[in-house]
Amino acid sequence: MKKITILGSTGSIGTQTLDIIRDNADLEAVALAAGQNVDLMERQIREFRPRIACMWSREAAEDLKLRVADLPVQVVSGMEGLLETASCRQAGIVVTALVGMIGIQPTIAAIESGKTIALANKETLVTAGHLIMPLAKKNGVSVLPVDSEHSAIFQSLQGRGDNTIHRILLTASGGPFRGKTRAELEQMTLGDALRHPNWSMGKKVTIDSASLVNKALEVMEARWLFDVGLDQIQVVVHPQSILHSAVEYEDGAVIAQLGLPDMKLPIQYALLYPERRPMRAKRMDLFSIGQLTFEKPDTETFPGLALGYEAAKCGGTMPTVFNAANEMAVRLFLEQKIRFVEIPEIIEAAMHNHRASGDPDVQKILATEAETYEFIRREMKF
Repeated sequence: MKKITILGSTGSIGTQTLDIIRDNADLEAVALAAGQNVDLMERQIREFRPRIACMWSREAAEDLKLRVADLPVQVVSGMEGLLETASCRQAGIVVTALVGMIGIQPTIAAIESGKTIALANKETLVTAGHLIMPLAKKNGVSVLPVDSEHSAIFQSLQGRGDNTIHRILLTASGGPFRGKTRAELEQMTLGDALRHPNWSMGKKVTIDSASLVNKALEVMEARWLFDVGLDQIQVVVHPQSILHSAVEYEDGAVIAQLGLPDMKLPIQYALLYPERRPMRAKRMDLFSIGQLTFEKPDTETFPGLALGYEAAKCGGTMPTVFNAANEMAVRLFLEQKIRFVEIPEIIEAAMHNHRASGDPDVQKILATEAETYEFIRREMKF
């Protein structure tokens, strides 16, 4: 029996992880954590009967505690509760599906507790990869990617042996605005940005996909996961989202992972690795797909990707600034306080304002995040 903790159980990745647990009798959810969705958390607790459940706010936790008083579940809250949940003694695998830099400290706690990490939180490696990967190695902990592109790379590396990676081909759908001009982007609304052509994701990730910032974050994540240089990661726009990413070896051979867009496959692969097991899902039909096409990303119209490479090359605290500025800009866009085209403008302004420092610890990373938020509030007058 594999016992699993899910940090972010009420979100898109979290609910799909529970779908997989529901379909596999030898998987058990022993600990759950969420933000504010008390209604859904209560339903999850009643179905899956975890030992511990965490809500981010104390008010939500108190509400939940009253609702599940008839069940033997410990209800906790805040960062202290997240750390306790991530370290849950019964769990062997921790799915980190929290959105944002809030995921860093719980991931560290899980690693230090010897848990296998099923990583679905990009920000953890983007801002603290220099801390996370050495810590995982020190503790003998595996970090298994859940993101579809990184899972595809991981799957393409099976059987690699001692062979060297020449480059990683990291695919991007292009999002809902692929092919648009800058003038057209000026007119795009929140509703337009949330209509992803291929994937069903949370709002934050969907907006990041539309701006190509999501791909910049994935480039930074890939460098740490697979121990490659930035110049070995090539972003390729693939509108059909069938080839999820690939690895090119020194002899020119390219090994890729293909499949229909479905996050349950990489989630299940991470939970059951190295086993592959039948899954209820539609199968790929190459005859109906017909063709696969590939394009260069348009970094002039979508400067978020180029800014991400710039932040990654600078290193130190700069990736934190990139990530934090994007998080705040996306939040402002979701609140319809700024236009879509202002997202990369805010990121660029924050990066130009920041003087990067090298090899930051967790406290410095979190302080840089707070400083970036304060800069944007001051400059944007929010």
